[in-house]
Amino acid sequence: MENIGGMAAIMGVCVIVLLIGAMGRKVEWLVNFILRAVMGTVGIYFLNYLLAAQNISMAVGINPLTVLTSGFLGFPGLIVLYGIHFFKML
Repeated sequence: MENIGGMAAIMGVCVIVLLIGAMGRKVEWLVNFILRAVMGTVGIYFLNYLLAAQNISMAVGINPLTVLTSGFLGFPGLIVLYGIHFFKML
């Protein structure tokens, strides 16, 4: 009973490996989505930092919705997020 956490972690990794194997070619899409989401999140962070350094108070928050948007749309998704935020400020 003392190693339940370790057993759960091993089972979780096994389930993830089995799911990736079952997905076949869709793994490429999943990896592509994850990379775009990570790069989009990093882009939002640095854009917010650069805007704050220029004393422009227009920062898009990093939350699940913005990560999903940048993951699905990529770089144009970042432009959409900042465009929506700009019109929301007006």
